[in-house]
Amino acid sequence: MWFFKKKQKVSKSGAPVYKYDSVATKFEGVRDFDAEAKEKFEEHIEKHIGKINMVFHEVISNIVHVDVYHVAPTKERPYHTMITHGMSDLAMTVPDGAEAWKYAELACFLPEEFDVSEEGFKDERNYWPIGNMKFLARFPHEYKTWLAYGHTLQNGNPIEPFIDGTKLCASLLIPPTIVDSEFFRLKVREDKLINIYNVFPIYLEEMQFKMDHGIDELTERFDQFGINDLYDLDRVNTCR
Repeated sequence: MWFFKKKQKVSKSGAPVYKYDSVATKFEGVRDFDAEAKEKFEEHIEKHIGKINMVFHEVISNIVHVDVYHVAPTKERPYHTMITHGMSDLAMTVPDGAEAWKYAELACFLPEEFDVSEEGFKDERNYWPIGNMKFLARFPHEYKTWLAYGHTLQNGNPIEPFIDGTKLCASLLIPPTIVDSEFFRLKVREDKLINIYNVFPIYLEEMQFKMDHGIDELTERFDQFGINDLYDLDRVNTCR
């Protein structure tokens, strides 16, 4: 495993940009588990999204145990909803003044025809959204940093597409737009508020545009082009 030491710069939009230099680290094992949060999180999913169809459990975990919940498509929500749990077992290393954002979980929304079976996940073309969410769920804990609204993280260094056949190559964290806005946050108790972010794949040009102009202008472009939360490997590049 590799740990990345961060170096901070500032983009044209004024947002911080972190570069990570690799340094070897050892396997640490799972550090903590919040049973109360897990129970309330499952209730939260079923209240705002739908009945949990399946939970994909990890066999071996490092630092946090990341489960992925699956809510199957319905007539009202004709897409797969995948949601992590375990990222929020530990607080992220947030800057002063951002304490309300130190706990987070992630979600993604896959087209109805996506094969999310255990057999299907043996094919990387089906599994990569899940693998990417798991990577992101551990990222702030392994690298002593944080992830929150508007943050982007490129795929690989040097950057490369998530999968053959697409040029999508970076993850953007934004609130889900196709579900109840009350799903965005879960107050477990007074000292723990979990923020839930949509992991949305974007193009290199969109990542650069966000760095130059800010997240608000990028999401305005998504609106102009009718981009929604569903993964589409062939979707239009809004900043080409």
